[in-house]
Amino acid sequence: MELSDRKKKILAAVVEEYIRTAEPVGSKAIAQSGCLHCSSATIRNELAELAALGFLEQPHTSAGRIPTPLGYRMYVNELMQKQKLSLEETEEINRRLSQKLQELDDTLSGVGRLASQLTDYPALAVTAQSAVTVRRFDLIYVDANTFIIVLTLSSSTARSKLVRLPVSVDQELVQRLSSLFNASFTGITEEVVTPELLHDTERAADDRLGLTAVISSFLLSELREANTPTAFITGENRLLSQPEFRDPDKAHRLMSYLAGGGHILPPGESMGAGSDEVRVLIGPENVAEELKDSSVVIASYDAGDHTRGLIGVVGPTRMDYSAVAAKLSFLAAGLSRRLGGGEAPPEGMHNKLIIKGDNGNGRE
Repeated sequence: MELSDRKKKILAAVVEEYIRTAEPVGSKAIAQSGCLHCSSATIRNELAELAALGFLEQPHTSAGRIPTPLGYRMYVNELMQKQKLSLEETEEINRRLSQKLQELDDTLSGVGRLASQLTDYPALAVTAQSAVTVRRFDLIYVDANTFIIVLTLSSSTARSKLVRLPVSVDQELVQRLSSLFNASFTGITEEVVTPELLHDTERAADDRLGLTAVISSFLLSELREANTPTAFITGENRLLSQPEFRDPDKAHRLMSYLAGGGHILPPGESMGAGSDEVRVLIGPENVAEELKDSSVVIASYDAGDHTRGLIGVVGPTRMDYSAVAAKLSFLAAGLSRRLGGGEAPPEGMHNKLIIKGDNGNGRE
């Protein structure tokens, strides 16, 4: 249903004033707003016609008008001015979306400290998320030289970047790129973002300003960061109390490797969903040179939202494996119940204990 420009302006004024005051809106209030250069009588006539068309209604004869559902729909679809998020607003949204992950981080560091206290060894807690991808792209046009990239990730977090350009760009190009990135770059991993895909996107958008490269660069950097395991290492000073690690340089190399998220499982092996193992890697069985003089005991837990994590300790090869494994198994089960919503194991049940020998075979 097509309305004249004047009717649209009056309808928009009624909706916005009613939203502001929650009171029926009369012609006088619209005339005083200064948004229309016409008399109150003209406004009254237009209000009556909008009511006859079903966009407005009058609660009672002496009152002004209020929008009907049809009036709100017209306003939302065609009349309202879409607000642009400020950089501060996007950062606040990101902060709020990140709170759950921050709570998880706090839980992990606390559990790491507890594991270290229980075993008297340094403890490592790692989030090992399934591959994070982009769920949605929002490119928010600010002005001719500025737009905001907002990535909503499959991990339910959001990342944003304010982009300032040395050249002018029109809003239509930004919208085209938003549609193309949502169509071709959501749900894929970093490895799938090939030069060919970027070239095809640039050509499809008729992007001659290099915006595709700017957006994809931010995308790739955020995917790399999101897919880097977060490691928490606690109790490093306990390592120095062990005779095998009284050499500070040796201890520092080991803890630096772990704190940097270094691999602690052999290549090609993982502790994926459904795993109930407690793994013990002894000396040379460890994947990294920094771990060759140590033993690592690792338990896996369910962190919820398709996320797995590891809790483990590192110590000399003479550690009490059975005692350490039992404690970590209990901690991992507690984490799974708290974060993953799993059921409590029956009394007396424990995760499997797999001890790998020099021949690479495991035994229970």
